[in-house]
Amino acid sequence: MTTIDLVSYEDALASYDPVMGLEVHVELGTRTKMFCGCSTELGAEPNAQTCPTCLGLPGSLPVVNAVGVESAVKIGLALHCEIAEWCRFARKNYFYPDMPKNFQTSQYDEPIAFNGYLDVQLEDGEIFRVEIERAHMEEDTGKSLHVGGATGRIHGASHSLLDYNRAGIPLIEIVTKPIEGAGERAPEVAKAYVAELRELIKALGVSEARMEQGQMRCDVNLSLRPNGTEKFGTRSETKNVNSLRSVERAARFEIQRHAAVLSSGGTIVQETRHFHEEDGSTTAGRIKDNAEDYRYFPEPDLVPVAPSREWVEELRKGLPELPRVRRNRLREEWGVSEHDMQSILNAGAVDLIVATIDAGADAASARKWWMGELARRANEAGTDLAALEITPEQVARVCALVAGGSLNDKLARQVIEGVLAGEGDPDAVVAGRGLAVVSDEGALGTAVDEAIAANAGIADKIRSGKVAAAGALVGAVMKATRGQADAARVRELILEKLGVEG
Repeated sequence: MTTIDLVSYEDALASYDPVMGLEVHVELGTRTKMFCGCSTELGAEPNAQTCPTCLGLPGSLPVVNAVGVESAVKIGLALHCEIAEWCRFARKNYFYPDMPKNFQTSQYDEPIAFNGYLDVQLEDGEIFRVEIERAHMEEDTGKSLHVGGATGRIHGASHSLLDYNRAGIPLIEIVTKPIEGAGERAPEVAKAYVAELRELIKALGVSEARMEQGQMRCDVNLSLRPNGTEKFGTRSETKNVNSLRSVERAARFEIQRHAAVLSSGGTIVQETRHFHEEDGSTTAGRIKDNAEDYRYFPEPDLVPVAPSREWVEELRKGLPELPRVRRNRLREEWGVSEHDMQSILNAGAVDLIVATIDAGADAASARKWWMGELARRANEAGTDLAALEITPEQVARVCALVAGGSLNDKLARQVIEGVLAGEGDPDAVVAGRGLAVVSDEGALGTAVDEAIAANAGIADKIRSGKVAAAGALVGAVMKATRGQADAARVRELILEKLGVEG
């Protein structure tokens, strides 16, 4: 890969002001495609979910997916957009091998939703408003598989295979207005915006928005202008970035690259860029100047879409609680700080904690296990919390066993380990590993007597009033019982037998 000159991030921001534009494509979770009845289910054999319409065969006619339109309106409303009273589809004409019609059915100058905004919260609690230019409906292209090369791209490949199962999948493209004023926090704003948008899309139930599966992807447009000036610089467009971390890294890299080019007297080329996950870099794609002409014209085979005001208001009333409102409510209910709530959000634990509470756990215990032991294990495994092989119901059961005195924290961690290892639900792990707390008073009394006898010097200190020394005897009993004693009850027994008040 060609070496790309960069300047330090600090030096870049000392001279230049970044301006961003983010274009996010969301694949809707409809059962059928946008303009035909073909299934959208993943995993089918290549080209098995196609028909004359999504293959663009002569004489085939498209029909608009009503659920797709409803989803678009819901997204627009949740983004505080105006909803068009009348809008049309358009043909966006260009050639690409995986686009069977040689045009994409999209919307051009008449989007279904426009002029909105989304407030996003940064890690320190600051709220940054990202203004929305438009949200419009369109269809996805097919998928090219380039075979025989080293990179999986067309360059160097011996041949290409085409799968049109994805052609015609409903998409919503959400385009921001130029994002100005973020300064050094521009990459953080980009990440926070895409994260908040993903949570909103999931809350609406219109898509699972799984970025790793391509259900949501972001194009990061970025330009620099000298500090103190107003005119935008020439932009680059990093295409199809598919993770939150990568959105932030792509913006940061492009700031450093643009600054290096401009500082050396060079000129930024308006082009698409490919993002490379392995090192966070971007490389040139194709030139994309302002004169590019897609020859848009109204789609003659589709009638205009005219959502009635009554229907739009019905959808507005039926919107779920939006993510930021919900987080603020939960933060108050759980009694946590904004910083702690942000940590919970960053860990992807909000829904897991809510589900654990719904399954019977108290809020403090649910947070403790998801943000403690389970977050540690997810980090060690290099995976997301939600991908761990444990359910909120199972975590709630662990909480119940601890609350009921059947487990202490040490034993609970072993139970979680067993559940993650596939040994069954928490009760099965407790039984299989023999992990229940020793609560039999006779057994505990014997263990305490043995600890006192073996540690006479410590016992004498306790009798003389140095109650803190009881911790050593508690530790001895816990060791003797393999950590399965109730530590609080053990301490009580030690003080009772030594005739000392706690």
